[in-house]
Amino acid sequence: MGLLEIGEQALNGLIISTFYALIALGLAIIFGVLRIVNFAHGEFYMLGGYAAYLVVSVLGMPPIIGVMAATAALLVFGMLIEQALIRPVYEGKVDRPDEYAIMITFVLSVLLVNLANSVFGPWPQRPAPIYRGRVELGELIVSGDRLAAAGAAMVLIVGVILVLRYTWMGRAVRAVSQDRAAAEILGVNIDRTSMLAFGAGAALAGAAGALIGPVFNVTPPMGIIPSIKAYIVVVLGGLGSVPGALVGALILGQVESFATVLIPDTSRALAYKDAYGLVVLIVVLLLRPQGLFGRKERRA
Repeated sequence: MGLLEIGEQALNGLIISTFYALIALGLAIIFGVLRIVNFAHGEFYMLGGYAAYLVVSVLGMPPIIGVMAATAALLVFGMLIEQALIRPVYEGKVDRPDEYAIMITFVLSVLLVNLANSVFGPWPQRPAPIYRGRVELGELIVSGDRLAAAGAAMVLIVGVILVLRYTWMGRAVRAVSQDRAAAEILGVNIDRTSMLAFGAGAALAGAAGALIGPVFNVTPPMGIIPSIKAYIVVVLGGLGSVPGALVGALILGQVESFATVLIPDTSRALAYKDAYGLVVLIVVLLLRPQGLFGRKERRA
């Protein structure tokens, strides 16, 4: 493998890692604050793609406005879902909160997929990308739509990290994720923080769907594979860990990119691509069950 091919594979891996990181970051925030696994996360990703499609293709707005509108719409939608369906989990209104969270998010996932299929149909839609054409980076030639989408995803990721680190609400989210009871004693509004955390997680998934829609089309089942990749990333990095989600996404993207060159037949290599991440996950969990950045929990 020459230097040019290595650089091409590394760049492709970095681009796909940004989308994995954006989806997984939302999943990590939701789990860190609410301690639930959101099985409808892939459908939030799908709704973001359709929201951007409506704003760009139907209303005729610029693509970047479509991404912003999709992010805002999923933020509001996520907060409404948290208030209506998720809040009973931590308010003690259900007998088995863990089972309830699994079932309600799974049912929501099935409902959203079928609603999207009824409203938009099974046909793929492709909104206009943020940037068309090609970008030359030395001898490397990169598709402009992918590079622009990855750049926007990086901006969003950096923005989320800055909000979590330097704003009062970000500190509240980190406090609740570390110790929910202690945060409440210190005056943190648990209900509001949980609502904003779930909304932010949905918004990040929606933004990822809006950014990737012009690259791979928008369809009702488009969130299935990305949500699986997001679960792999958050478990790989450590459940609820934001740095772990970012590092896990980077590892998964690079592994998938470079593993495709192990098999000379391109079609076969792409067919096996999704399996390599699972192999890495199994190896990491065998060596470090709590994930790369996870912490062992003491059991009484």
